[in-house]
Amino acid sequence: MAAPAFVELLNAQIGNEFAAHQQYVACAVYFDELTMPRTAQLFFDQALEEREHAMMMVQYLLDSDAPVRIPGISAPVNEFSDVVAPVALALEQEKRVTEQINALIGVARRENDFASDQFMQWFIKEQIEEVSKMSDLLTIVKRSTHDLETIEDYVLREVTAEAADPTAPPVAGA
Repeated sequence: MAAPAFVELLNAQIGNEFAAHQQYVACAVYFDELTMPRTAQLFFDQALEEREHAMMMVQYLLDSDAPVRIPGISAPVNEFSDVVAPVALALEQEKRVTEQINALIGVARRENDFASDQFMQWFIKEQIEEVSKMSDLLTIVKRSTHDLETIEDYVLREVTAEAADPTAPPVAGA
């Protein structure tokens, strides 16, 4: 069974992942309202990814015979001043999640919880990709604040759908 300290922190992280899901939906809606369908789809896809991350964590706890406690979440930010704001928020969110993932790994290692440490390794790789993607997008959006078509063209050209990763942890309910 997973270490109790790790289980407690992972349950909290499930809430963080669901909160990220909601925030990405709010960002997608913002871009959809601007008639930026490609950027909106990028954020809808990100939302689904965050939900999957939460459900991977749920499945891990179920498989570990550990208690699953789905925490409540705060409402997402729904209003943005310009096209830069939701992308900047997304990048900060991804950086925060990276810190949270690192904290989970730290707890697993301190507790000699090798299975939980191994489970979290996939999330490290995922966070590197997510921070890089949002960082690049933020650079483009800042440079093209008043040229929404350039942003849309960038997303179409450079942001590709991720293929199924056979090394990803199983998703609960899938």
